[in-house]
Amino acid sequence: MVDATIGLTTSQAHQLLNEGGANAVVDVTQHPVRRALKKLWAPVPWMLEAAILLQLGMGDYSEAAVVALLLLFNAALGFYQEGRAQATLDALKSRLALNATVRRDGSWSTQPASDLVPGDIVKLTLGAVVPADVHLIEGSILLDQSMLTGESIPADAGAGADAYAGALVRRGEAVARVTATGERTKFGRTAELIRTAQVESSQQKTVLQVVRNLVLFNGAVTILLAAYALWLPLPGTEIVPLILVAILSSIPVALPSMFTLAAAVGARALASQGVLPTRLSAVDEAAGIDILCSDKTGTLTLNKLAVISIHAMPTFDEAHVLALAALASSDGGQDPVDVAIRDAASRSPAPVTDAAKLMAFVPFDPAVKRSEATLRQPDGSVTKVIKGAFAVIAGLSETPASASSLVDDLEAKGYRVLAVAAGPESQLTMTGLLALSDPPRDESAALIAELGQLGVRTVMVTGDAKTTAEVVAASVGIVGSTWSTTPLPDDIKADSFSIFAGVLPEDKYSLVKALQKEKHIVGMCGDGANDAPALRQAQMGIAVSTATDVAKSAAGIVLTEPGLGGIVTLIKEGRTTFQRILTYTLRSIIHKVVQVLFLAAGLIITGHAILTPPLMVLMMITGDFLAMSSSTDNVRPSPKPNIWRIRNLTIAGVMLGMVDLLYCVACLLIGKFVLDLDTEALRTFTVVTLVFGGQAVFYVARERQHLWSSRPGRWLVASSIVDLTIITTLALNGVMMTALTLNIIAGLLVAALVFTFVLDAVKTVLFERLKIV
Repeated sequence: MVDATIGLTTSQAHQLLNEGGANAVVDVTQHPVRRALKKLWAPVPWMLEAAILLQLGMGDYSEAAVVALLLLFNAALGFYQEGRAQATLDALKSRLALNATVRRDGSWSTQPASDLVPGDIVKLTLGAVVPADVHLIEGSILLDQSMLTGESIPADAGAGADAYAGALVRRGEAVARVTATGERTKFGRTAELIRTAQVESSQQKTVLQVVRNLVLFNGAVTILLAAYALWLPLPGTEIVPLILVAILSSIPVALPSMFTLAAAVGARALASQGVLPTRLSAVDEAAGIDILCSDKTGTLTLNKLAVISIHAMPTFDEAHVLALAALASSDGGQDPVDVAIRDAASRSPAPVTDAAKLMAFVPFDPAVKRSEATLRQPDGSVTKVIKGAFAVIAGLSETPASASSLVDDLEAKGYRVLAVAAGPESQLTMTGLLALSDPPRDESAALIAELGQLGVRTVMVTGDAKTTAEVVAASVGIVGSTWSTTPLPDDIKADSFSIFAGVLPEDKYSLVKALQKEKHIVGMCGDGANDAPALRQAQMGIAVSTATDVAKSAAGIVLTEPGLGGIVTLIKEGRTTFQRILTYTLRSIIHKVVQVLFLAAGLIITGHAILTPPLMVLMMITGDFLAMSSSTDNVRPSPKPNIWRIRNLTIAGVMLGMVDLLYCVACLLIGKFVLDLDTEALRTFTVVTLVFGGQAVFYVARERQHLWSSRPGRWLVASSIVDLTIITTLALNGVMMTALTLNIIAGLLVAALVFTFVLDAVKTVLFERLKIV
């Protein structure tokens, strides 16, 4: 063991530094170019890249440029979102101490904190940041660990206590021995967890599953289409464009962008209500949350000590007990206990009129566990008041026999109990007891009940003792079993418990992973730097209003108002966003299935490709992207958590697509054999049929009940008018396609209206059976 009066020698410190490394968080930043290239290597980018290559090979440079812009837009959004994890690490590292006062070779000197090694002797003084994990060997300090834990109440620490890197010294002075540095500190382990914490978002899963299903289905149809074209045989100049159209029609090109746009609309609505999303995917993730892990302090409670009750001993009254306690409390200091007592005294409904005058005051000393004041009474006599731990005050004063059982009862309820004694210095008498606690917020119980009605179970996660946790939980309506041992085992059945007490910061991370392993979509509230890994791992990490910069950077949501009110707002808005995305996803499945099958049907009926690449790109722009107006549609949020049932959604999409296909084929047959249109005119006819039918699908898909059950949003209606106007104008005037007469276009419009109601009838039956809500 190193002699604390001498410290390490310079040579010992250098050797340990070379062996153990610097006292710093390792920088493992991935090069931005490499991160950007990864965004171009995934199923949707692959399909777009294949389409670009085919278009370039055919010399269709303008269409290739349009698709390339879509590819880059989606990649840029993903690149930005991924950068959030690095921002969290940067915020974390910025909180480490830069310099430290260290004893080496027998003398004190200022050294860079990064040069500290285990065994170093350091001095902690007022205003200093603890530079590493340390063990106090002499002195006493008041430590503010809010940056690490989010707890606003500083804690006293004396010889034998441990302090962790990043904590701030609010009072006193101490000498400590360094026990861990760099990534081996609690701070360093937090940084490593943040770097590795990741959960695949439902957005990523949904896009991949939809694309996979479409690729498998449409890919098989495209192969058969190409084989049939070769068998006819069609010339190569028609086969290549046919395959390109099939590929373009298979890609839900705007689906990732729709997720982003819908989330951005939801984020804007949330920001106006005091909820700030820092990661857009967190908005639509909120729709599926079924368990909310809530911190106790500052979220369910006020994060502020308050005098809950006053218990006067015989011959004394509550007003005098509180007045005496206030005189034995520092005025204007940072001690949270003294602040609570003085605040209660200032608001007392029965102020003491014969209060004594303060002559001298000795602040709370952790070594003796009491504070004291010397008073001059109105009659001129001098008395003393002491305030502190019950056992200490009882040992210094005459104490009623009933006081001990009363203290036991109060502590069993989770209260912090202080005793007050007064009188001549040689004849002190206990005057009363003060019960202090961090009280629940007035609205916590109502908001937890509302979350329950929304299908979200609230779980309390706190570092406080089991008794305190259970008392607060009961007062806000959280009922269930309590887990109170640490660390959490790997095989814990986490959803069997409603209260997790005495947990360490790393336990929160383990808890989130355990709940996710049990197929829950998890929301996690947190406020300290040590909550950052759990906030990062959860599908919806929520930094409360008092959170540190590190917690806010790791979270997907930052609340600007205290309490759970913002979370209720977030869940409702998330479910609204989900419904909008669901509409677009269902529309995409129907369209992509129908377009490829319709190409095949058209080839069989006409012997030619019924769409060309320019017409396909035109429909992608006017259809897929204008349909993103559903991101602002009027929808009803569901009463329970939403989850992506891709299988059921695909079944519904294919079944509705078959109805749509019958409509399209019927129209094509009329155009070919009744109207006797040539191949070029049939291509225009096909475009108008698909666009008009697409609008029918759009309005049917947006409503889970009958289409007339809700009024569509004005932007959605406007986009429909624009889409129909553009295509009708181009078809009438023969721009980019062969002209059709007004009578033909009007006939197709009437047919689409009839088709709308037929499709709606089929949809209501399907949605009810497949439980799509």
